[in-house]
Amino acid sequence: MPTYDYVCDACDHAFEQWQSFHDDHLTTCPKCKKKKLRRLIGTGAAIVFKGSGFYETDYNRGTDYQEKAKADTDAAKPAETKPAETTTPAATETPAADTGKKAGGGGKGKKGGK
Repeated sequence: MPTYDYVCDACDHAFEQWQSFHDDHLTTCPKCKKKKLRRLIGTGAAIVFKGSGFYETDYNRGTDYQEKAKADTDAAKPAETKPAETTTPAATETPAADTGKKAGGGGKGKKGGK
């Protein structure tokens, strides 16, 4: 369904309305309720490209251009190889020298002596 632009001559309220081709024009303004509404002549529909990677020039190119573009794309691709495996070295921990004492007190009681 096309979108039509309307403007009210009484209150200058402008809005868009989706309508079928077969629907009658709106005549009453939804804001002021006066019958001074008129439909504007729009600029027409245009192609709308949505998403990334779309350009208007991509759709109307000849077969010669498309063949050259495919050849360029194929030439730019690297040879199929197995991807290199990446390994992360394991974290190396240096174990503390075992002195036979517990860490923190030297083997004595809480207060450091008897």
